[in-house]
Amino acid sequence: MKSKILLPIITAALSMSMFAACSDDSSSPSNPTVNPDNPVVDPSNPEIDPNTPVVDPNNPVVDPNAPVVDPNTPVVDPNTPVVDPNTPVVNPNTPTVELDPDAPKDANGKITSKIFDDSGLAKLPNNDTVHVDNKSDYNYYGAELSGKDQFTYGRFEARMKMASISGSVSSMFLYYDNSYMLEDEPWNEIDIEVLGRNPGQWQSNIITRYPNEEGQKAHKNITSEYIHQFGDNSTENFHLFGMIWTPEYIAWEIDSVEIRRDYYGQTRTEKNGPEQDQVAFMTMEQSLRFNLWSSASTGWVGKFTGGELADGPVEQLIDYVRVYDYDPATKGFVLNWQDDFDGDALDKARWKTGNWKMENVMLSPNNVVVADGYCKLLLSRVLKTEDTAK
Repeated sequence: MKSKILLPIITAALSMSMFAACSDDSSSPSNPTVNPDNPVVDPSNPEIDPNTPVVDPNNPVVDPNAPVVDPNTPVVDPNTPVVDPNTPVVNPNTPTVELDPDAPKDANGKITSKIFDDSGLAKLPNNDTVHVDNKSDYNYYGAELSGKDQFTYGRFEARMKMASISGSVSSMFLYYDNSYMLEDEPWNEIDIEVLGRNPGQWQSNIITRYPNEEGQKAHKNITSEYIHQFGDNSTENFHLFGMIWTPEYIAWEIDSVEIRRDYYGQTRTEKNGPEQDQVAFMTMEQSLRFNLWSSASTGWVGKFTGGELADGPVEQLIDYVRVYDYDPATKGFVLNWQDDFDGDALDKARWKTGNWKMENVMLSPNNVVVADGYCKLLLSRVLKTEDTAK
């Protein structure tokens, strides 16, 4: 009787235990037992390696091999345009320049040059051309005096008696030494020139040119030539010539009187090309130079026949040269050096001479002579049969 009662109870208990085991097998375990040596990973819910370090979202781990970035490095705007590598580098010492409110303007409000009235000065007749038949029997030589110093801004003075025969150019100028190379070099030049057509006139000029761009049409020089009157014959009297170059303006003087001024913000247009602010474009270091030569451009200087030298060389006399540094704080000038050309030789530490072809003439070091307190630039001719300089 006791055994009959216990058997159903045991059987019922065993059945309930088996049901519970089946229920656990059909659902995700709440407390599974995992073999520590061979953990089972659910492919739909991969386990994280317990050895993986926990990353603080506020302090991400940095690759120790990554380069260290200077925290002061500015972030570049992704919309910043790419600069053409052929763009000339602007001198980092170039000060910030503002437009001169007193600069003259044309009817359209565009800044123009200030040209002082010289209409009342006497105008001399043009040189007469001398015709000769034996021009080809001679070699012709000119001269160039080139300063070794390089300048960015300054005041440059020279007391000179110029040369003037038909076809000649007698000059003082500032020049970026690589301008002639063209291609990816810009052109920077400021000129004073007495042209052979008329000894009573002189020309002021700025020459600039953009560097060429690969695959693009070559740029042309932009010039700004003005003719001014001396009022006398420049080959008979000395005059003090001056060129002033600052970030704000470029000016020309004769006998300490300003004759022309060009301003920052004043633009000129290349023929079939872009506009250019010539004063602002003057960022290259330049050397101070003087030369006497003959141009093949008869419309500019008159026709050179060679007969103008039948009586011997003509000469450009330089009494002295003064160079002043520009002071950006005061916008004034401080004397740097002066050369009076005393003695009988050039100061080779300061000057060198030209020896290349200039249109109608070959520049010769022998045509730069220091004597009698002057530096003399000569324009000469030599019979080919007697020329030992060839």
